[in-house]
Amino acid sequence: MNPATAFARVLVDELVRGGVTDAVLSPGSRSAPVAVALADAEVAGRLRLHVRIDERTAAFLALGLAKSSGRPVPVLTTSGTATAHLHAAVLEAHESGVPLLALTADRPPELRATGANQTIDQVGLYGGAVRWALDVGVPEVGREAAQNRYWRSVVAKALVVARGELSGDPGPVHLNLALREPLMPDDAGPGARPGRLAGDLAGRPDGEPWTVTAGVGGPRSAPLTDVDPAGSDRTLVVAGDAPTAVGRAAAVVADQRGWPVLAEPSSGAWGAAGALRGPALLLGSPGWLAAHRPDRVVVVGRPTLSRPVNALLADPAVAVQTYSPSPRWADPSRSTAVVGSAQLDPGLALRDPGRAPGAGSVAGGWAADWSAAADRVGRAVDAELDDVPGRGLTAARLARDLVATLPAGALLVLGSSTPVRDVDRLAVPRPGLTVLANRGVAGIDGTISTAVGAALAHQGAGGGPAFALMGDLTFLHDLTGLLTGSGEQRPDLTVVVPDNDGGGIFTTLEPGQPQHAASFRRVFGTPHGRDLVAVARALGWAATAVSDPAQLVEALGAGGPRVVVVRTDAAAEAALGTRLREVAAAALGRLSSG
Repeated sequence: MNPATAFARVLVDELVRGGVTDAVLSPGSRSAPVAVALADAEVAGRLRLHVRIDERTAAFLALGLAKSSGRPVPVLTTSGTATAHLHAAVLEAHESGVPLLALTADRPPELRATGANQTIDQVGLYGGAVRWALDVGVPEVGREAAQNRYWRSVVAKALVVARGELSGDPGPVHLNLALREPLMPDDAGPGARPGRLAGDLAGRPDGEPWTVTAGVGGPRSAPLTDVDPAGSDRTLVVAGDAPTAVGRAAAVVADQRGWPVLAEPSSGAWGAAGALRGPALLLGSPGWLAAHRPDRVVVVGRPTLSRPVNALLADPAVAVQTYSPSPRWADPSRSTAVVGSAQLDPGLALRDPGRAPGAGSVAGGWAADWSAAADRVGRAVDAELDDVPGRGLTAARLARDLVATLPAGALLVLGSSTPVRDVDRLAVPRPGLTVLANRGVAGIDGTISTAVGAALAHQGAGGGPAFALMGDLTFLHDLTGLLTGSGEQRPDLTVVVPDNDGGGIFTTLEPGQPQHAASFRRVFGTPHGRDLVAVARALGWAATAVSDPAQLVEALGAGGPRVVVVRTDAAAEAALGTRLREVAAAALGRLSSG
């Protein structure tokens, strides 16, 4: 067995022992030993392999798999520019705490800086965006026993670090794999498959990983209930983007204390008891908010969507306390006074025998006022959304109706830009849904691939159908995410695309102001003029266009893989957004005066 093959087989064996169930690769020559070892592991039933022709697509597919499953997922590339295409997904994994494992094949040291083909400086390529990076030593002949210990310990450490087992800070890890020729296996005939590694290449007995952590480290767990200073009865929970388990745990504590919750869709707390509809609209009335301002805001995760929420956190009259799922915490206003535990354990609150769920000691009817206000704003915006000539679908109504239509147990992946904000403002939070979004860096790149990966992991774990909502430019930005090779597994995923022929979000921002109209359409709107149904069909997906709510319900029930396109108008959507804010403010004004 040549050294590159021995290394690759040990690497994959240790990945599987460490809990890896899915791996992604893009084809290449220098990465061939690891690619073959991954394929052999799939044939043996040890993992699922996903192959994509484009490295960026592969990286975001791995990101989606890891985000949905919570397990580390390796993505393998060949050397050269292929490695650079992982960078965007690595950055998203870094900011959102996803255990992505970047495996980049490389030339050995003697071929670096010599003008060798397809060679760049890959050492430290991702900078500070990874939790750990290592230029793995080149496999050599005659040192199998020593190298086996080295290889297995490196892989085990990479998985421990990626999961954040000792730091409480999960995230991406980079292993740069320098390999010498020969690169293909030379120890078996055609069609033969390697057996169990033995002798100098053996792993731990009974399939155990090489390195096992004794327990979870990181900051000491401290419950929300321990930080409850006098005078803070009016407490509001703001749940930003966070791992699902963290948001759900915070929601349990909030429900027990009777604290209202303003939860972003990807927080894990969205749909929980106490989560209020339309946080941005609810905070949009200065008069109402002044009369109902919280004394304290407890922040869980990373709020990323709403300017009114950020304004509340910057209010000097409000005490802000942050509970982060990792040693990294969000504090954009530089105002948080207390930073709490990395582990939010609802059991710490539930052990309080004198406090039942929903039995919070909120002063007066303050929490009930927040709930009543959210209900009133919801009725007002519903009336406005439904008041459309011909009962057509706007992008705003689409966001509300999509969430309402999804079956229990479904997965919903939201594209950044307008769709995630429309769901945050307008949809009724629902229990029984898993909602994910790439809010770490909040880019639009790789969204289809993320959704495909998340859907595969969700359904592999027994979950229901998957859906994604993304704008037309987000859709076009990742068309290779639709391209699935022969033999590759395809998820039950329906991608819903509100198509306004360009970057509609800019109509609601400063570039959309009338004084910038001369350059707006080309420079910001970037019209594409494409039939997205035809584009999707050309890439092998069933696709249809819908224009009314009944057609939407029918299309969503047809199953995937499928693309559903809804034609919208950017200017009309911007005007509708203004009206929605106005009717919400009016509803809050009437509530205050009443």
